[in-house]
Amino acid sequence: MLWNQMSQEAVSIGWDFYGPVLLFLALLVLAVPIWAAIAASAVTMLLVSQVLPLSLFGESLFDGIDAFALTAVPLFILTGDVLVRSGLSRKFLDVAEALTCWTRGGFGSATVLVCGMFSAISGSDAAGAAAVGRMTIDRLVESGYPRPYACALVASGACTGILIPPSIAYIVIGLVLGISASTLFQAALIPGVLILLSILITNIIVNRRYAYESGNALSLSEWLSNIGRALARGWYAFIVPGVIFWGIFSGRLTPTEAGATAVIVTVILGFILGTLKLSDFPAMMVSSAKVNGVILPIVAMSLPLSQAMAALGVPQGFVQAITSITDSPELLILLMIGILIAAGCVMETTPNIVILAPLLKPLADNIGMNEIQFCIMMITALGVGFITPPLGLNLFVVSGLTGESILRIASRAVPFVILMLLVVLMIAYMPAISTTFLPDVYK
Repeated sequence: MLWNQMSQEAVSIGWDFYGPVLLFLALLVLAVPIWAAIAASAVTMLLVSQVLPLSLFGESLFDGIDAFALTAVPLFILTGDVLVRSGLSRKFLDVAEALTCWTRGGFGSATVLVCGMFSAISGSDAAGAAAVGRMTIDRLVESGYPRPYACALVASGACTGILIPPSIAYIVIGLVLGISASTLFQAALIPGVLILLSILITNIIVNRRYAYESGNALSLSEWLSNIGRALARGWYAFIVPGVIFWGIFSGRLTPTEAGATAVIVTVILGFILGTLKLSDFPAMMVSSAKVNGVILPIVAMSLPLSQAMAALGVPQGFVQAITSITDSPELLILLMIGILIAAGCVMETTPNIVILAPLLKPLADNIGMNEIQFCIMMITALGVGFITPPLGLNLFVVSGLTGESILRIASRAVPFVILMLLVVLMIAYMPAISTTFLPDVYK
């Protein structure tokens, strides 16, 4: 990557950088689409600094997204859409409910589990929040949960969309930093599960405190019988995540191939069950294209901006500025986490990745942080932003589904944010969490 080829000499950053940044912020305040704001900033930076030819913009625009790995993004999005329309996602809920029906807060825990199951297929937070929210929020309210808390539970559970592999966010950061998406998927497995467990534990603690929902007194045989019946009625739904995980973690399939296989398997299952018709395809394609149309333009426009910043020496200047404050690795990690969480509160994950990853990775390299660990820490910290105002994409999704106030939902999401932050700190200071399953060359 270009920023890794820059010299390590002292760098002076001037208005040829600050001017385009202020332009970017002004355009965001004026509600200009993020991709357009990034493009305007990139062009301005190239024109003002003359550090690279303007023709680079067009070349980077198309070369950057002409990547085989990015093909996986629309495929996983489409898989999630087919799952919902074919009714297979409800089978996940039935199994999750059977698994947790005996515990206090059983249906709440089932909701979190099905968020994780859906995340392991679609790779998208917003899609998971919308799909699971439609299935569970009304039932959570009927079970005794206040509606704002039910919304917060779904929004928090859906955060696993970018944290549990396969994840669109890991595909994007792998493209930006030149790291294999399959490697990142392997590294993200334990951290993703830890985030899921933190949300489950939070719900159990809150439920025990306020007694929203009580568990059913079941014997072991009754519980196993419930699970058996649920699996008998919906075991075939688990073929889809099974294919994805087997293909990626065995090395038999690339993420793109796994996404394509998942689409085919899901469509076949929908036709066999009779829940999917050819007439459903136009709506599914349009829906998936809309989501994909949000992600790829941001990636495309961000790459020329990243190259311009690299040529200006911004990453090196950023490292020098930060390390002049403190040279303690522990404090620098906390500072990086603070930057990521603050960025996640005001901007979506994709532009944050493409803009901040080239800036923060040299800082992580400077303190000796493993590059895989850095990627996992970054995505997990940004994931917290999905349930924190003012952006909080998942908050907006569930608010749109229910009409509930975003601030009321956000206030009920505070306990989930706290536990998720603890997991972020664990990932940052305990490398083994994200490197256990990796080959020695990555450790």
